[in-house]
This record gives sequence, C-alpha cells and structure tokens, in this order.
Amino acid sequence: MTTMTSASDSPRCRPHRPRPHVALAAVIAAAGMLASFSTAAQTSVGRGAPDPLVPDAIVGSEGKGYYVGAGVPEDNMPIYAARDGATPPGVEPLPTDIFSTEDFYRDEELWFDPRYYRCNSPVGLEQIWGAYEYPLIGDDPPATAAWGYCDRDYPREEIVSPYQFDTAKAHYEALLGEARERGGPTSYTQATLPDWNGRYVRRRDKRLSWFNGGILQVPTYLSLLTPEYQKRFVQQMYHYSGSNAAQWPGSYCWPEGFMRRLAQYGGARVNLVMTPDLILDMRIAAKTLITQIHIGREFNEEGVVPRLGPDIPQWLGETIGFWDGDALITWTSNIQGWISHGAHEFSNKLQSVEIYTPLRDGNGALTGLRHEVVLYDEEAFVDPVRIVHYLDRQADLNEGDPFEIIECIPQTYPVDGHATPMVPGQTFEYTLPDIFGRPWAEIWERYHEEGMEAPSEQQGLFGFD
Repeated sequence: MTTMTSASDSPRCRPHRPRPHVALAAVIAAAGMLASFSTAAQTSVGRGAPDPLVPDAIVGSEGKGYYVGAGVPEDNMPIYAARDGATPPGVEPLPTDIFSTEDFYRDEELWFDPRYYRCNSPVGLEQIWGAYEYPLIGDDPPATAAWGYCDRDYPREEIVSPYQFDTAKAHYEALLGEARERGGPTSYTQATLPDWNGRYVRRRDKRLSWFNGGILQVPTYLSLLTPEYQKRFVQQMYHYSGSNAAQWPGSYCWPEGFMRRLAQYGGARVNLVMTPDLILDMRIAAKTLITQIHIGREFNEEGVVPRLGPDIPQWLGETIGFWDGDALITWTSNIQGWISHGAHEFSNKLQSVEIYTPLRDGNGALTGLRHEVVLYDEEAFVDPVRIVHYLDRQADLNEGDPFEIIECIPQTYPVDGHATPMVPGQTFEYTLPDIFGRPWAEIWERYHEEGMEAPSEQQGLFGFD
C-alpha cells in the first residue's frame, strides 16, 4: 500500500509534473481478467497501456464493507479505522475538521491533510450518514463520525493518463492515424461486424477503479483538479458529511450527466446494439443513459467545442468513432458540465477518448470487453485521467427480461435545502434552481452556508462558463 499525498505534492504547491510516458505496472487482483489484446494495441501510442494498479483494500470508512448490492448482508463487515468518537491509534486529530468546521472555505490550508476528512475516502464521506444503508456517523453526529485508514491511499500516477496527449482531439487523431497506417479504418458490413450485440455487467469490486471513490484519500483526488474545482469538491465533501445536505441529481430526477455511466453505483448494466453505422451503448441508472456512437462521422469544430449537432451542450455529449481491426475507438465532445456520485464536477469542456477491445476465452469465444476511458477537461483537470473498466458478457440481447427504459418520476424535492419526499396532493413551497448552472451549489449556498466566507469567484461557483 502506498503513502499518503501531502500538501507539498498538490498542484498548488509544486511545479507541474509531466505525465509519465512509460507504461504503468499492472497488478490484477481479480481472477479472469486476462485479455487477448492485439499486438497493435500493445504497441500503440494511445491505447492498450497496462491496467492501473488494483490495491488490496479500500480506504474506508464504508458501512457495507466490500458489498456492492442492495441491502446489508447478515455477515456484513464494516470497514473503518475508528468509530463512535474514537481516533485511530497513532493518529493525532486536527483541532478542526470537515465534521466540526464552522467555515470550510477558511480551512483551505487544511484541505490537503487527510485528517481534515478523518482520512475518509470521497465515497466514505458520501455514505457516512447512511446513504448506502449502513451509517457510520455515530450517536452524536457529526462529532462521532468514523475514520478511514490514514495509511491507505492510491498513487496519483496510476490515475493520470499514461499517454502523451493534452487534448482528446490529438489522442483520437493519433489513433486514427495508426489505423490508416494499417490500411484502415476497418469498414464492416452487418454480416462482418464484430458480434458484440449483447448484455454486459461491469465488474463492480470497489477496488477496481479510482473512480469508484473508495481507494483514495480526498487530498489525492484534489491533486487532480484545478484550484476552482478543488474548492467545488471540498464544498461537495462538506455537504455530504458535515452538513448532511447531499444534493444527488438522481434524487430529484435531474439529469444524470455524462460521468454517471462510469460511476460505481449506476451504469453497471450495459446493452450494446451494433450496426455498421451506429452503435448504442445503453446503461441503467436513475435514468436510461444512451451513448450513440456515429461510425465514420467527423465533428464540426467551428463552435466552442467539437460537435455534431447544434452548438448546444448535450447531457451525454455527442460521439463519433471508427474501427481499427477489432478495436472500437470513440471520441465524445459537446458535454454539459455536471456532477456524479462521490466524484468531481466537470465542465462543458470535458471530452473523452474511449477504446472498447474484446476479451476472449481459450477457444476464441467473446467473454466481455475491456473499456478504456481517457478524460480531458482543461477547466477541471490538471492532467488528463484514465479509467479502465471490464464488461462481462451475460447474454444475448433478446434473452431474459427486456432492458428497462427508465422514466424518473420526481417524488423528492429540495425543500428548505434538504431532499424531502412528497406525497401526491401535497402542496409545498419550492424554489426552482437553475438546472443549467450548479443547482446543488445554489441550494447549499442559500440554505447551508450562512455566515461562511463567500467564495471569491462568484461566476465560477454559479455556472460552467
């Protein structure tokens, strides 16, 4: 296990560190993760780098331990270093932390000390009041909030992209260039198209991705973000924990946003519908998430960001792609800035390059897909970051119950700054937030930050401009 990220290693306190240009060492903890990658992918400048490190344990705290399903199993083993007001052995608590502060904005000098969050991971803070059915906030909240493990963290270099690109465009064009050098891009008919049609489930162990939010300390997460987005992330962490006023988009049937398709809780069930011209990546969360991959199209680059349609951001963006042999390579742009469970906010400048490659057994039969995602957001990120997921094939498209197309019906509203269930026929006063701004922050600042020092960048706090 690796050591903690310190304040001196934050992007605000050190020179910019170049991204590594060598392949990352891979440690794969789960069985069955052997993939039949092509030689071309392994030697590519932009895809096929070894998987990021998989640690032995999560940071905590986590009331449901390693369990990822609904409910709490009878033999549940919560993960925490100390709880109910105790401090872990050998750890000296800070006089003020995120559970006791009167103004988290004024604590900026503490933001890069893991003890400010009681060494909880981002998801540890998100669930500490019982959001995932097992609270660890204690009998005298928030003073009795549990601690995570201060000696556990995740290496930043395993999160940032191993590739030498600063933009999604440059990354995509490099991969397209490689395909052309091999006589591509590969053109398929419906008869020759790789038969990926089917139902998949993403592997959901909490240790498999930093984006699940359970294997890294909050300061390490902050080191990935620009100063403005660091501030936004600490604001989010405070309202998950100290104020217990989380504003999750799914609670209100707000849009789920682009990054929800990659989150630990949401987007794990996937249907792929394949045609030569258009591929649908369909996922389930509080709403149905559909990525339309337009094969062979090119972006119009005359607007603010590359796009296919009008110069208006889309909640799930717009996606183009091509085939390089049996690898599907995509570029998504024109994304509406938003937020995701336990994860950072992202801006309208977010773009992704994604690579789907097949996994096969010893007989050559398709068993699943490796989904490599590289994220670019010059407004939110210090460096591009990478996520690697595995999708295990479960069945054909037409087997079992139909894929659910979900309509989210609002029954909970942010009344007086708290998510409040309402019943049919009930009349109540409700202030409609600006859904195209940062509605969660608008609610926090109106109802839960009285007396706090107003942030200096007002425009940045209330919009994605």
